[in-house]
Amino acid sequence: MHRKTLSILTALSITLTIALIIVLLQASEGVEQSAQKGYGPFELTLGSKGSQTQLVLNTYYHVGSPGSNIPLQVLHDLKNEQEVAKAFAMTAGDSYNGYPIVGLEPSYFFTRYGDHSLIAGGMYNKTGEAVVGSHVANMLGLHVGDTFHGSHGLVHGSVDSFDTTSDNHEEQHDEPDHEHFEYQIVGILPPLGTADDRAVFTTVDYAWHVHGITHDEDKQITAILVQPKSLLGAQMIKNKYNQRIDVQAVYTSKAVADVVNVVDQGTELVQFVSILCVVLAAISLLLSLTSVVTERNKDVGLMRLIGKSRQYVMVRLNWRRLVLNSNRSDSWLAAWTPRHLLLCKLHIGMERSAC
Repeated sequence: MHRKTLSILTALSITLTIALIIVLLQASEGVEQSAQKGYGPFELTLGSKGSQTQLVLNTYYHVGSPGSNIPLQVLHDLKNEQEVAKAFAMTAGDSYNGYPIVGLEPSYFFTRYGDHSLIAGGMYNKTGEAVVGSHVANMLGLHVGDTFHGSHGLVHGSVDSFDTTSDNHEEQHDEPDHEHFEYQIVGILPPLGTADDRAVFTTVDYAWHVHGITHDEDKQITAILVQPKSLLGAQMIKNKYNQRIDVQAVYTSKAVADVVNVVDQGTELVQFVSILCVVLAAISLLLSLTSVVTERNKDVGLMRLIGKSRQYVMVRLNWRRLVLNSNRSDSWLAAWTPRHLLLCKLHIGMERSAC
């Protein structure tokens, strides 16, 4: 009974150790791949002053709440820069059933993902039309032609980035704008393997219509995704726009790397736990083998006591192992492996030392 329990514990510890190592390796690889795929060709990101990490995470991974807005004129200035290959404005701040509603130009998808065909329908072209990520469509059961209404912020009661009101009366007056602005789903995106699978996309101007913004000077955007023509051009754009008081330009890869470094610090703790599990599994295996050798030593001592030779003892032990493994196709090889011969020598050596 003791031997059976020890064998079960040994097998369990080894299994858990192997599973933990596999999960750790897959999680680490998954984080790195997601970080690399997360922002596509957009090496620069422009937004309001504040946390660079928050800006990048919200823009590309749709995590957290968006920061303050920046003037639409910044986008016009960027598109006139010679070092800019592509620049896309993004508006955010509303959601549907917990999934963010993101305003982006349709050409963003072709720039980032290439010519991917939609699962159903087509791309949005008019205000109020929307396409949904594959995960959103599956979770909410959405289809082309369905309609819905957005809500304030990412969760109920959160602050809308386009809400410029300051008193309760005006905030309560702003909510009906969301209720009366209707979205119609015109397409469903294919699985992209990025955070865009978990978002709803529509035209950039949706936020202005929802909040009744009509004057060009009042129009604002949440962020700008920039694909520079070269690394040198990216540095020039970053330096230029960081001199402005209302805008910051950040390297997307650097902000993502900072997040990955934080994750790696947590991974180091998991690695330490994995190493500890390996050590414990090795100790458990050693104890199990020691227990087997100790039990076999009693059998060897008894056979030697009645006058059996060492050769007889070795043959007897291997014959017993052969019988126990007779249900396996490789039983003969398993019985005569060097490991088994070594165990027999250990038995005889321990018996000799006892004598």
